[in-house]
Amino acid sequence: MSIAAAQPPDLLQLSAWKNGRRHFPGKFTSPHVGTRSLIRASNDWKRDCNVDSKDVSIECGRLGISCGPSDLRFDRLQPTEEEINCRHRRVFGRYIAREAMLDEEFWTAAWLRAESRWEDQPGDRFLQFNKRKFADQEFHAIKRRCIGKYAEDCTCVIAVKKEEFGVKRTVLSSIVGTLDFSLRQLLCGQTFPGERSKAPFSCGIFRSDLPRYGYIANLCVAKYARRQGIASNMLLLAVDAARSSGVHQVFVNVHKDNITAQKLYERIGFQIFERATPQTEEEKLYLLCYNV
Repeated sequence: MSIAAAQPPDLLQLSAWKNGRRHFPGKFTSPHVGTRSLIRASNDWKRDCNVDSKDVSIECGRLGISCGPSDLRFDRLQPTEEEINCRHRRVFGRYIAREAMLDEEFWTAAWLRAESRWEDQPGDRFLQFNKRKFADQEFHAIKRRCIGKYAEDCTCVIAVKKEEFGVKRTVLSSIVGTLDFSLRQLLCGQTFPGERSKAPFSCGIFRSDLPRYGYIANLCVAKYARRQGIASNMLLLAVDAARSSGVHQVFVNVHKDNITAQKLYERIGFQIFERATPQTEEEKLYLLCYNV
């Protein structure tokens, strides 16, 4: 893919003041992104938008949580748990695993995935540009999945830092992990997800009477927050959601060389789905299954 050699502009720029408040565009592409925080304000514009990775003390007050598709605000404070009405929640240690509700939470989850995708790749002049482009595309994909544009019922799960008395954090500095959990149905002729069935082409279509299953994807945790049980508790939340939805199996694909991930899933109770092994080995993947 060819892209311009010039450095991409910083797309997190303040637009004209509207109705007495600052308005941010629908994309965040600041180059000031480190591994410890998803956003760190530079000295140039920090005084204007007051965004920082550190916690900010504020007066207690109720925050509005309505957010339109073009109303991304990256200095937005994380709402209290009382203000978030979600179906599934799991409290553990200093964190809470729950479903994402705000556009800013969807975007932060997308950025975490971009960070994870390029984590082990050497830096180059286009690294930040590629991560920003991926995060923007993933943000819109998450929204399409979660608002029901597809047949599957999809939930974006996030892990957020617990509230502290008298202290508020921005949404971007609160989220430390994410995964996608979806409820899907097998196609006619399939016995497991992704099976290359021998059924006629006319049977390989969606039918509501076929068995349902849960599927987990896009699991990642911020580098600085690992080894604190965040991934395990997000997986357990997904399993609880599957159980409450009445499905009996939860599947996940993992690369055969990713030993760390395999051990994580095994600790939770996932096992290699033997019937899928001959097919998935060709793709250098394992299909793991959790029997609810």
